[in-house]
Amino acid sequence: MARQPRYLWLAQQLREPILNGEMPPGTRLPSRTRLARSYRVSEQISRTALRLLVTEGLVESRPGSGYFVRPAPELFRLCRTDSSSGSGLGGLTRETLGTEQERCSPALSARLRLRDGDPVYRTTSRGLSSEVPITLHRSWEPAALTAGTQHTPFGSAPDTGLIERLGAAGHPVDRVVEEVGVRALRDFEASLLDSAPGIPVLVVERTHYSGNRPVETSDLIGSTEQCRLLYKLTLARARRPGDPRRR
Repeated sequence: MARQPRYLWLAQQLREPILNGEMPPGTRLPSRTRLARSYRVSEQISRTALRLLVTEGLVESRPGSGYFVRPAPELFRLCRTDSSSGSGLGGLTRETLGTEQERCSPALSARLRLRDGDPVYRTTSRGLSSEVPITLHRSWEPAALTAGTQHTPFGSAPDTGLIERLGAAGHPVDRVVEEVGVRALRDFEASLLDSAPGIPVLVVERTHYSGNRPVETSDLIGSTEQCRLLYKLTLARARRPGDPRRR
């Protein structure tokens, strides 16, 4: 068996007391020099071990002060099985940033089965916790579905849900499809989330259908550190021997 690199061994010596609570959040870790002396390794090894713990999110580096055990981030569970099939923000407060009409991009046209350049309505909102942005929600729908009616995102009542609004326009939603992935946060998204571009984020692509026609698609974006997706699935109960058959 290959020998474990020394920096991984040293990282484990520090990781274990952090995870079991012996080193609570805010605890200052020994300096690179002190670690090197205490564990009889080089400073390069101690530096690499500390950087690994920073990458794992267990430790944070404070310039001029050293390395400290990082507080666990607050978690937000986003329910994806809500009855209204809304944005699924759970306990977050929704802040609508506005709706605009724009031309359909090639990537979006594939999701909505439109031609490039067709008009779509884009609505942008955020999920807030104590006025701090946690999630970003961007949705698009073909303008042709509701143009000239009172059921556009511009003309409907603020508390009218997507399904209710599209149903009133003659496009009842009967199916929802979601695809979940992870990617880097983009510049314009980072500015809306008060975050740094490039960090990994969860992206939930949700598309609503009326029959076989996609009538709306959206991206829900949230930090992988703070956001969890909560799915609840109802399964049919198996019939036990002796139970009367259902009619």
